[in-house]
Amino acid sequence: MKKTLAVVALTAFALTATADDAAALYKSKCAMCHGPTGAGDTAMGKKLALKPLASAEVQKNTDAKLLEVITKGRGKMPVFGGKLTDAQIKQLVTVVRGFAKK
Repeated sequence: MKKTLAVVALTAFALTATADDAAALYKSKCAMCHGPTGAGDTAMGKKLALKPLASAEVQKNTDAKLLEVITKGRGKMPVFGGKLTDAQIKQLVTVVRGFAKK
């Protein structure tokens, strides 16, 4: 019983740590253009006419397409492949998906 509780506690901690890491990663790599809420309402986001990350237009993309855009860049968006790990890029896709839930 104690082992089971320990595993559950460690799993919960790992999931929380991953969510915290993903949020910090978004804040450091994406928020300067996409904004803290993903609305694209920063000076750069407005200049580039970024779509809100919660919008249907962004959310209709498959995870594979979002991975591709983050990895290879798009328009003025920089390339993050080679700068971030595959796991980090997947975390950013999760953050993008999370904006639709708010």
